[in-house]
Amino acid sequence: VGAHQRLPWLEQAYGWDSMISPPPEEAFSEVDAVVHLAGERITVRPNAAKKLAVLESRRNGTRNIVEWLALASPKPSVFISASAIGYYGDHGEDEVTEETSPGNNFLAQVCQSWEGEALQARELGLRVVVIRLGIVLGAGGGALAPLLRLTKLGFGGPLGSGKQWWAWIHLEDIVGLIKHALEQAVEGVMNATAPQPVRQQEFARVLGRLLHRPAIIPAPTLALQLGMGEMATEVLWSRRILPRRALDSGYQFQFPELEPALRQILSGAKTPR
Repeated sequence: VGAHQRLPWLEQAYGWDSMISPPPEEAFSEVDAVVHLAGERITVRPNAAKKLAVLESRRNGTRNIVEWLALASPKPSVFISASAIGYYGDHGEDEVTEETSPGNNFLAQVCQSWEGEALQARELGLRVVVIRLGIVLGAGGGALAPLLRLTKLGFGGPLGSGKQWWAWIHLEDIVGLIKHALEQAVEGVMNATAPQPVRQQEFARVLGRLLHRPAIIPAPTLALQLGMGEMATEVLWSRRILPRRALDSGYQFQFPELEPALRQILSGAKTPR
């Protein structure tokens, strides 16, 4: 009922605990493709129990879906699973592509485990695409919501040095990349980030300009580390990520540049598809 209320265009909806068991057989009857985006929400300063829930929701949830795929007959032809740019560590000024090695912090370890489970579906003869999501910008929440609140209050200045690269993406391009992965013969890992990453201080300036608010008061690195703990790396680390596989396979971004992306979100305009 809840799914149909939020997504009234759904023809059918099924509920199950993905951490405990595979999905019900009837949920994937005559299904051509499976797109897996589920995972426990990551919070600021997670305790040990929360971190375990974050890991298990992705590792065990994906494992259970792959176990179902092994038993399905007929099988879907493609399995798309989410991951995140938390896979990568701090890379300074270096360009980061799908071939760049992983980091060694908590989120990097989660992403590696998550992706490892998803890629097991290749052994079943399925085409598998793992989408590493960047900082997703969209209306109604997500990464943009706290930045909007701070900027509207006049505290939207640089985070730390502000020189770190941020790999962002408009929500419409997330949808577009999933559709692209369903329809094109791409496989393996694909960075879901806009082709023009920006420095964090530039992000702050653009958002402040569009909201007609100053964006000059910085948030010192130490304050962010004290307030966010180890999760501060997600805003302070530099990741100049390029969506090489998406571009090489012919995907055309609807929002390759930051200012038009933020302007469209803040205006509430609908993007034609």
